[in-house]
Amino acid sequence: MKNLLASFVFLLLPFLMGAQAGNQSSIGNSKSVKLPKPNKVWVFLLAGQSNMAGRGVVEAQDTLTDPRIFSINSKGEVILAKEPLHFYEPSRVGLDCGLSFGKTLLKGIPKKVSILLLPTAVGGSAMRQWLGDSTYREVKLWSNFLEKVAIGKKYGQIKGILWHQGESDANDKNIPLYPENLVRLLQNFRTAVGNPQLPVLMGELGAYSQNPEQWKKINQLIWAHAAKDLFTAVVSTQDLQHKGDKVHFDSAGQRAMGQRFAEAYLGKFVARK
Repeated sequence: MKNLLASFVFLLLPFLMGAQAGNQSSIGNSKSVKLPKPNKVWVFLLAGQSNMAGRGVVEAQDTLTDPRIFSINSKGEVILAKEPLHFYEPSRVGLDCGLSFGKTLLKGIPKKVSILLLPTAVGGSAMRQWLGDSTYREVKLWSNFLEKVAIGKKYGQIKGILWHQGESDANDKNIPLYPENLVRLLQNFRTAVGNPQLPVLMGELGAYSQNPEQWKKINQLIWAHAAKDLFTAVVSTQDLQHKGDKVHFDSAGQRAMGQRFAEAYLGKFVARK
């Protein structure tokens, strides 16, 4: 009986080793990798609250890496990007729009250029908390953003910011303050990066809210700002669906938003150069 069992294990050993190798391969991109030279790396920061941090379901297609798209892990080490990109809220992490943005962007930029995506969004964070450098869900929001800016400058050229936020400000108290706060925050972004013409891409709040009138007001304020700020662009999300909670975009919505961010960037900030 022992000899029979030993023979069985011996026969299975190659298959077991192959499976183990496959598992190692699937998580290999969590290890630090080397980026191209900084002049060949375009850096984008992802900022805002939960719909930028991502709450969609991560599916197999979202874990397929591309050798030209990078991100960072919680230690600040450069890795090949795969979803989920954000790591600040371990119990809430999900699919965001970042990898979809990166893969779409690759279609319109020079082939020698790689992309570095730096996650900074924290779910539930209000505009005043970003402006005040509040600690929210154990993240000091503005300090963390500045830390990622420093990483971006080290490894490449910061080319833009993706911003999705406003759900936490969609109330009677904060809506009147939103226009001025948005101006201040975008100025802070550009000052931190050192580029007064830094492109900022903003996403609308969804059309599925249980608080539709106030969400609509935030969207109107976002569009009004973009009409005056030549270095912003807004992407529509009115046809995108929620994941069942009437707050967060579903997976398809996140991928579509990433594509739209990339198309807006290519159309407004790359095509004219």
